[in-house]
Amino acid sequence: MTDIPEVTPAETWQALNEDPNAMLVDVRTDAEWTYVGMPDLSATGKPILSIAWQVFPAMAVNPHFVESLRSAGLTPGHRLYFLCRSGARSLAAARAARAAGFPEVFNIRDGFEGPLDAQGHRRTVAGWIASGLPWRQR
Repeated sequence: MTDIPEVTPAETWQALNEDPNAMLVDVRTDAEWTYVGMPDLSATGKPILSIAWQVFPAMAVNPHFVESLRSAGLTPGHRLYFLCRSGARSLAAARAARAAGFPEVFNIRDGFEGPLDAQGHRRTVAGWIASGLPWRQR
């Protein structure tokens, strides 16, 4: 159990389609956005907010993360859904956002690629892709 509510990718997709104040914040790295892929939110009419929690390749926490949320036009009135590869970085990012005054934050359980399966591969067990939600290569 965590202090940040966890939601499934499907619940996130529903919120993005039904709630005008719901926004998706993808906190993965530039390399992941470029080489792994990204959610495709075109059907929702909303932008995907790509704001890295950690900076590749050193993976140090982005010192401008909260500032970038505000620069993207996000306010405490938005409901923010945080996404990473598997749900760990997004949880840390959601905690930082809440501490900075964004009261409604959610961690997307299993992230974009989900956990490893029995063969050591992602994308098959859970997560955005395994849930059959729209995504694209950059």
